[in-house]
Parts: sequence; structure tokens; C-alpha cells
Amino acid sequence: MAAGFKTVEPLEYYRRFLKENCRPDGRELGEFRATTVNIGSITTADGSALVKLGNTTVICGIKAEFAAPPVDATNKGYIVPDVDLPPLCSARFRPGPPGEEAQAVSQFIADVIENSQIIMKEDLCIVNGKLAWVLYCDIICLDYDGNILDACTFALLAALNNVQLPAVAINEETGLAEVNLKQKTPLNIRKYPVATSFAIFDDTLLIVDPTAEEEDLATGTVTIVTDEEGRLCSVHKPGGSPLTGAKLQDCITRAITRHKEVKQLMDKI
Repeated sequence: MAAGFKTVEPLEYYRRFLKENCRPDGRELGEFRATTVNIGSITTADGSALVKLGNTTVICGIKAEFAAPPVDATNKGYIVPDVDLPPLCSARFRPGPPGEEAQAVSQFIADVIENSQIIMKEDLCIVNGKLAWVLYCDIICLDYDGNILDACTFALLAALNNVQLPAVAINEETGLAEVNLKQKTPLNIRKYPVATSFAIFDDTLLIVDPTAEEEDLATGTVTIVTDEEGRLCSVHKPGGSPLTGAKLQDCITRAITRHKEVKQLMDKI
């Protein structure tokens, strides 16, 4: 009977749970799904991480390559994120070029990198005006069940933390780069941005870490990104229900608490 009611009236089905301050999967409104992280999952990458947020599973692999620094910033390197949401992860995605949601997530990750200063691009410069590192950050969703932004941000952070770059010197006679694979150093992670997403139900009720089903039924979503100092890095709100200042402050406070939980997971790996 319950399954039939859920199929016919999914929103009303959810509302009956929300009135009791719980959700159909047994979680409270402010409770996150079980979160796990595993680093070094891809042996061919320079850094990698696998993150599970409930059923949502994301893997990030980072490959480092050489390139000439930008003409207008000769002392900087590059960080190039790319998010892939293949049909493998959910029936909502189709084969072919990146869809609208994949492009939006890629842009969100690029904005987080830029706004949080997770890595200073100056740290990726090898020789001013001649040689710099490019970090290609490929993030692939293996199983999609909502809250992709939180999972991708966490996977990127854990993978960057796992990167080891070899020592590079320029041969003065040939002018070519010489790589010493025996001498590797980790990246200098300057900030630790963590994303916390909320779904808005009926324009007023906030629930954290929404599943794909909850996102579809919600009247809006908002994602707050904070760093380890509690500093606000970005607020991502793609339309939907408006939020009052008080509600937004509630979200920021919860995001700061969530950051501590994620940082504890990071410190264990």
C-alpha cells in the first residue's frame, strides 16, 4: 500500500515523514548519509580518491603534465577540473558530450578552486615564464543518488591531498626538463573547502544531504562552501525557492559543523 501511495503521490508521501521530522530512509532532517573516503585508488594517476556519500559514489583522478605558463601570468600553473556524469551512474544521463548538469558541476568545482584558493597557482610554477604544472582533475560519478556537489568537492580535495609531484630541473645545456621520479613532494594544500548541500521543501523546510529523489521533489537547493577557518568560500543557489537571511545563516552554521566532520575523515587517511 505504502509503495503504491509513494508512486502516485511522492510529494505527499514525503510530507508525511517530514511532519514527523524524519525522512523515508530513516534519517533526521539534519542528518548526513554515511560518508567514506579511500585515497590512492587509481595507481596510474598522480593522485586519486574515491568518495561514497550514501549511494552516491564519485572517483577523482589527477594527472600532472608540463605546459608553458599563461602569457599574462608567467609565474602560475593550471588546475583544470572536468566532471563526467556517464549513463553508467544513472538512467537520467545520456551518452554523448557533457550534459547541462555535468557542465554546471564542472563550473561549480572550478569556482570552488578559484574562490577558496585551495592551491596557489604560483606553487605550480616550475620555471618562471618557461615551465609549469597542469593538474588535470577528472571527476567521474560511478553511482548517482543526489548531492553530487558535496561528493565531487570532497573527492577533489582528497585527491589533491594525495598528489605527489616529482622534482624537476632544467638542464642548462639542452634547455630540457629533467624529472627525478625518486624525489617527490606533496602539493601544498592552502585551504580545505568543504561543500554542504541542502534541499528546500515547500519553500520553508531545509533538509541536508538530499538524495536524488529528494532533489527532484524539492522546491530548491542551496550549497554552502566553507573552509577550515569557517570562512565562506561560496554560496551556490541555482534558482528555486528564495531563502531568508535567517535560514541562510542556519545553513552556514550547519556547513561549518559539517566541515569539522569531513576534516576528521580527511585526517584519518
